[in-house]
Amino acid sequence: MPYLPPDAATCARMVEQVRFNSDGLIAAIAQQHDTGEVLMLAWMNAEALTETLRNGRVCYFSRSRNALWRKGETSGQVQTLIDARLDCDRDAVLLLVDQKGVACHTGRRSCFFNAMRPEGLVEISQPLVGADELYKRT
Repeated sequence: MPYLPPDAATCARMVEQVRFNSDGLIAAIAQQHDTGEVLMLAWMNAEALTETLRNGRVCYFSRSRNALWRKGETSGQVQTLIDARLDCDRDAVLLLVDQKGVACHTGRRSCFFNAMRPEGLVEISQPLVGADELYKRT
């Protein structure tokens, strides 16, 4: 079922109910809608959450760049919103998405590829695409 965005007033009322942290951010977990695969964790401010809810293309807030980060704008690895859900405390958001390509900047499908095992950290997946190809570097 395609994502149906709320009107502007409804969107504003929903965002007002979010409990952003002292930096004005909320943790956002991206999960593949049809498989349940957890893809990544990122941050959203009110503007990023509003943009995501209004247009259905996932937008985050980059703490390192101090700017909005529209997932896939440089790599083409776009996340399309299917559903958004707040947790019980309204201080974390689960984004059910349709991920095009890889979610991780390392070229892996998921950012969660370091498994904590008895022998230490073990990489449980390999990159599907190289960074140069992912970000069209030459």
